[in-house]
Amino acid sequence: MKSYEDKINWLFSQFPSYQKVGKVAYKPGIETMEAFDAALGHPHRRFRSIHVAGTNGKGSTSHMLAAGLAACSLKVGLYTSPHLVDFRERMKIVEGDGFRMVPKEFVESFIDRWQGFFEEHKPSFFEITTGMAFAFFADEKVDVAVIETGLGGRLDSTNVITPILSIITNIGLEHCEHLGYTLAAIAGEKAGIIKPGVPAVVGEFTPETRPVFEAKAAACGSLLTFAVEAPPCLSLKVADLDLPGDYQERNLCTLSAAVGILQPMLGFDLEAFRTGVRHAARNTGLHGRWETLRAADPVQHKAQIICDTGHNAHGLRWVAEQVDRISCDYENVFFILGLAREKDVDAIAPLLPRNVHYIWTQASSSRALPAAELANAMSDHGLNGRVTCRVADALTLAESMAADKDLIFIGGSNFVVCEVL
Repeated sequence: MKSYEDKINWLFSQFPSYQKVGKVAYKPGIETMEAFDAALGHPHRRFRSIHVAGTNGKGSTSHMLAAGLAACSLKVGLYTSPHLVDFRERMKIVEGDGFRMVPKEFVESFIDRWQGFFEEHKPSFFEITTGMAFAFFADEKVDVAVIETGLGGRLDSTNVITPILSIITNIGLEHCEHLGYTLAAIAGEKAGIIKPGVPAVVGEFTPETRPVFEAKAAACGSLLTFAVEAPPCLSLKVADLDLPGDYQERNLCTLSAAVGILQPMLGFDLEAFRTGVRHAARNTGLHGRWETLRAADPVQHKAQIICDTGHNAHGLRWVAEQVDRISCDYENVFFILGLAREKDVDAIAPLLPRNVHYIWTQASSSRALPAAELANAMSDHGLNGRVTCRVADALTLAESMAADKDLIFIGGSNFVVCEVL
């Protein structure tokens, strides 16, 4: 293997990611990750970390947290998943008002050095990338790293760390075959990131999940803070952000509670932190969160285009409500939707707006639900639309029908947004 591209292709072919192939890539337990971490020399012990889990919102919360800390003259590592376009999006250094992704040279040398371990121990793709991120952050001597879990918490590869703060954004019914079929069961898995003596913040809870978090925190002797009950620290609103999705209001609440714990611990300036959060998308390179890809163009009669990666019932509810709320600002709304095969269409359909023009599509992924199947499932709920088998064709179709006073929205799947980006 001579090039970066060769090595990345080898990695994806030998160790398929959950992002690419779904549940067959899921590897329960963290024994292999613990062995890999030991072989690496426990690199995560060389920097402070903040652990972020949750069904939705953990990516946005992680990026806002990293941007805020970086604006306070801290060198911040940021590990998130999945990536949209470039594998290296998963591992970033955020400093000041900018970021840089892990260099290709580091990825190449890491794969070369540990190829024998991979072939012998068969770690999952996510275990490999987690170890790579920890090694990268240690080499970079980051002051603090924001570490987003992949799937779950208790058995997640990232759960070898002992952070200075654990954050759980919310709980929804997703990946039930791995995490459990009730909110309480899933909360138990997510609560697995709470460590002895380490404070924890919970963003959203229900009567079913709150006792789970309380019991875990009590068993660990950890200070537990529910975000809605914490005094506000940030004084920021969604309108202040370059992440304008309505759902960011709840993420801001979670972030504010986290800041209330972190600020005395790290001693950063709150106003500088706020400035960083205001520009989180720009400063960290975050894409796909209610992102405007094109403004309306009256001269060329082109519609505004917005995309969002919300991809389950818990996340799409917020997206659908925002589309519904702003639809009166447009003459027509064209809603391009594609879903992964394992998503619960029957749970998603009732949440979707009724006053839009749907275009059902599918991404070029083996996990994509075929557009015709999506159309049939949605028609059972009274939602009808045009069908295209390629995301590019869906966008072309919407463009052919839309004008400058219309809106084109694209979403339902990371893969769909990825192809548009």
